[in-house]
Formats: sequence, C-alpha cells, structure tokens
Amino acid sequence: MSATNRFHQVANDALVMISENLQPGAKLALVIYTAGEPELDIVLKDSGLDVDEVVNTLRRRGGLSLDGENVYKRSLCEVIIGALATGKQNNNPPPADHWGLEFWDIGRAEGALQEELVQALRLVRKELDACQRVIHYAGGFDPAYVNDAQAALKVADAVLEKTPA
Repeated sequence: MSATNRFHQVANDALVMISENLQPGAKLALVIYTAGEPELDIVLKDSGLDVDEVVNTLRRRGGLSLDGENVYKRSLCEVIIGALATGKQNNNPPPADHWGLEFWDIGRAEGALQEELVQALRLVRKELDACQRVIHYAGGFDPAYVNDAQAALKVADAVLEKTPA
C-alpha cells in the first residue's frame, strides 16, 4: 500500500472515530493543504456535507472574513467587476443561468442610462446653442444671460468630449 493510500486509510479511520462522538446531525470535514502546492491538497468530508456551511463556519469561527484578503474573494470580486464593466459596454453577457448575469444586468442598466443622459445633454446643448445664436443676432438681450449660457455650453462640451460620439 502506498504512503498516500495508507494516509487516506488512517485519516478515514480517525474521522469515523471522531464522527461517532459528534452531536447528532453534525458533519465532519478534514482539509489538508500544502501552501503553494495545490496538487497535494486533500479534502475528506462526510456524505451530505454542505460546503457552504463549512465556509460559513470558517467565517464565524475560523477568522475567514469578508474584510480579509484572500485569492478566492479577490477572484470573485474581479468576476463581478468584469461583469459590471462588460454589461455597461453591452457586450459579452454571461450565460442566462450564470450568477454573474445579475451584475452584468446592473452594468447594462447603468450603461443605458449613461447613453440616455449623453443624448439628452447633446440635445440640450444643441438647442441652447441655437437659442444663443438667435439672441446674438437679435440683440437687445441681457448680456449676463448670454454669458451664463455660454458658460453652460462650455461645461456641456467638456462632458461630451469625454464620451464616445
């Protein structure tokens, strides 16, 4: 029998003995890892074990926190950020049954709203510019109004320069 097989047998026997002394309904999991060598990881678990409950237990009792830094959480956040970004760009949606679709939809809604606001700003800018031209050619209007409107046009132009045409 190989050393690995012998280890599994001993670990399994130990888990059986431990599980016989647990509270009724309690589940048992054993995780052995070697940092930097995931191919050596070993996970032994009871039948019917809910891995979400294992993570919740580690969060409650084992110092696993949403505030701490870990690769899994970082990777999860990167998927969410990517879904928000691609949704905003309205491309590369996840499959219909993927959990990231909710974030893609949020990004898409924000992107659509931004597009709508930019179009509204372009329309307002165009109409204000037309009004300013009429006032300029007609003469006799308060220069403060013309100056304020020209300043507002410059603000609109600055924002519109940052957005795609």
